[in-house]
Amino acid sequence: MGLQISELVPKKEIKFDEIRGKVIAVDAFNTLYQFLANIRQADGTPLMDKKSRITSHLSGLFYRTTNLMAKGLKLIYVFDGKPPELKAETAKAREARKYEAREKYKEAKEKGIEAEMFRFARQILYLTDEMIQESKKLLKALGIPVIQAPSEGEAQCAFITRQGDAYAVASQDYDALPFGASRLIQNLTLSKKRRTPTGFVTIQPTLIELEKLLNTLQIDRDQLICLSILIGTDFNPKGIRGIGPKRALQLVKIYKQPVLLFRALNKLVKEGKVPEPEFEWQKIFELFKKPDITKNYKIKFQAVDKNKVKEILCKEHDFSEERVENALNKIVKYEKAAKQKNLKSFF
Repeated sequence: MGLQISELVPKKEIKFDEIRGKVIAVDAFNTLYQFLANIRQADGTPLMDKKSRITSHLSGLFYRTTNLMAKGLKLIYVFDGKPPELKAETAKAREARKYEAREKYKEAKEKGIEAEMFRFARQILYLTDEMIQESKKLLKALGIPVIQAPSEGEAQCAFITRQGDAYAVASQDYDALPFGASRLIQNLTLSKKRRTPTGFVTIQPTLIELEKLLNTLQIDRDQLICLSILIGTDFNPKGIRGIGPKRALQLVKIYKQPVLLFRALNKLVKEGKVPEPEFEWQKIFELFKKPDITKNYKIKFQAVDKNKVKEILCKEHDFSEERVENALNKIVKYEKAAKQKNLKSFF
């Protein structure tokens, strides 16, 4: 689900030339779930190999990553660890939605309505341990650093940007911002269109800068965290009913400090003006402010191991060797061009 603050966030469309050569910390789970949801046949069936093993995640991961590498981006992928206990309610709600989607998919299948089959099938997503491990294996074969976060991947990504080891976090969600990410890039793909429930929409990579966001809204990061809690995060999905992004922004500006804000909210609850929150705001605030991250990560880019990539994709999962070779050659072509450019500039 993620944090819903789109209407408050100042965004800037960017071109790949503006981020060429920069290190981007990719929220791996967020990205893999996108591939599992969108890379499907018309009836909702995911891509599979000859052994009926799902390969949608590998297909999306390989072709998008190689395309971005061929554009000069230096990617690192950060994987989620153990989810915080506060996320348990979110997990239950997601499982309930999957059950409902599964039942609706069965009905659509019985009626033979492909559009509905696709719609509901993409809501029944499971990222298994096997998928995670083979994704890491593929990335390492591509020479890309893989970082295992102890808990939330977005929190780890945000920390890496604050340390200056990455330029931005790549994720479709906004959660990296209250975690303190310096910059967030959405729609990091060469594809110009994205499938939505109502059809296709044109997309462009967009940059969100935390400092600009805070200056525009005239708040600080603590207030951004409070605003997020009021609206609803993955740790308190419902937020406080009746409080949307604009009203939440007004409240954090009026009361400024977290303690004063939630003390005022308690008063509104007693007066019956807002429903009683079903969460402890202090715990959620602390989770955003001091998340469980590791400082002992290593970022080292390696050469692409073409044979290993082909072994994983072609021998193990029946990918077209010609298509894989062509994708890998794009990286080689870019690297040669970059070296020639550097030599010319030297002389």
